[in-house]
Amino acid sequence: MEDNKMVKEGKNMAIIAYFTFVGTLIAWSMNADNTGGRKKNAFASFHIRQNIGLNVVFFVLGILVTGANSMMVTVPFWVFFAVLWGFGFMGALSGQLAVIPLLGNSFQKWFNRIA
Repeated sequence: MEDNKMVKEGKNMAIIAYFTFVGTLIAWSMNADNTGGRKKNAFASFHIRQNIGLNVVFFVLGILVTGANSMMVTVPFWVFFAVLWGFGFMGALSGQLAVIPLLGNSFQKWFNRIA
């Protein structure tokens, strides 16, 4: 029952986190707001960390892909990140703590103190 309540309370923040990097910052700010004795929501924190990691890797690899200046590299790059983003977004919509394939577990470790 407690998990259902946690998911229900954090679902909006988790969904907002997947809408651009600004959405991630908004969700992070909403989750960190402790007014009224409210604690951080673990479900929202999980998805905020997933999307922070996805954004960081996207920007870092994006710099390398831009240097390649080739459609043979650029199109698979965009498709790959669209699939990863969709996987995370669908997890937030369905109320699941599903890690993003490949680096999701690492994102949880690397950004544990952030969100």
